Amino acid sequence: MKKFNTPPTAFLRVRLLFLVALMALLSACSAIRFTYNHGDTLLYWWLNAYLDLDSDQSDWVKKDIDSLLQWHRTTQLRDYAGLMSKMQRQLGDGTVTQDELLSDYRDIKARTELLAFKALPQLADLAMSIKPEQIAQMEKKFAKNNDDFRKKFMSGSVEDQQKARYKKSMEQFDLWFGNFSRDQEAALRKASDARPLDNDVWLQERMLRQKKIVALLQHVHRDKLNKEQTMAAIHDLLRDFFDRMDAPDRKAFFDAYIDTTSKFVLTVIRLTTPEQKAHAQKRMQGWINDFNALAVGK
Repeated sequence: MKKFNTPPTAFLRVRLLFLVALMALLSACSAIRFTYNHGDTLLYWWLNAYLDLDSDQSDWVKKDIDSLLQWHRTTQLRDYAGLMSKMQRQLGDGTVTQDELLSDYRDIKARTELLAFKALPQLADLAMSIKPEQIAQMEKKFAKNNDDFRKKFMSGSVEDQQKARYKKSMEQFDLWFGNFSRDQEAALRKASDARPLDNDVWLQERMLRQKKIVALLQHVHRDKLNKEQTMAAIHDLLRDFFDRMDAPDRKAFFDAYIDTTSKFVLTVIRLTTPEQKAHAQKRMQGWINDFNALAVGK
């Protein structure tokens, strides 16, 4: 197997980064530092489930994840704290608007793109090292994930699917704001159901992304692309992913989804009591403190 002077970055590096962010945001306030400080092990397990890494690759990946988290810790977490502070102020003044929520969405999207394109050289290194049997392993993992999606979100009637989506959303809102009353839950269920529901579209989009990832890896292996060619191919794929919401065949759906989802979040904020907003403010401050502490290695 070809050796590299610099350990190759784990495939789908951006997914790894945002798994870290997601784990932090969804953990209890007191657990963020623990989760982040053990992120190298968690990310390795996640990646290994997709690629079934061999012993040589395991060494590269573990070193790379450690380096990745160090970079992420020192360059990104203060920015996360700043973004969280902005959201905290928006919630605190009680006058947050849909435009502000959409601006927050664009801020997050911009950070996603920054991370993705920064990783191009390392993504190319690993793409050139992946073997055919590992591509097959990834396809099996994708298929399992798709089966899980069907069972969780596409089983039963339309009402069953709306209930599953609503339940998933409320798990996050309960974390932010604490418990909701029955009257609040009834209003939020109505707002949730007003969003477009087309799980077939989401599944098709998942499968399309997966198909393109597999095709790229097969292309790199079959045609023995060099580093520059592989970087160009990955760049085009990432650009395609980020621009997908503007594709003519999907733009109307995604525009409606973003619009109604932001209205749903706005409804949640407007229905919360002062005590629930205070709960969210306290949790946000805990996250801000933890992000800042993690940024300096604590």
